Amino acid sequence: MSINVKPEDLLSVTIKSRKELIFEGKAYSVTSYNEIGFFDVLPFHTNFVTLIRDFVVIDKGLPTEKSVQLEKGIVTVISNTVKVYVGI
Repeated sequence: MSINVKPEDLLSVTIKSRKELIFEGKAYSVTSYNEIGFFDVLPFHTNFVTLIRDFVVIDKGLPTEKSVQLEKGIVTVISNTVKVYVGI
């Protein structure tokens, strides 16, 4: 997989629950599932808010891939910043 994103343009991602910080760092992509189906958030994605369920995958298909299982949550995307709140 070829990635043509400058390091300074990566997504800033935070995943947290009420009890803990699950992930905080930079990523090329965030993938999850909502009522419409699977979706990806890539750098410079439009502002976006959605309820999610089942999982969040950071950097899907890359060596840095990290998967977080969840029952439900919410994702907000604003100005290259992705915040995922688990257990909402």
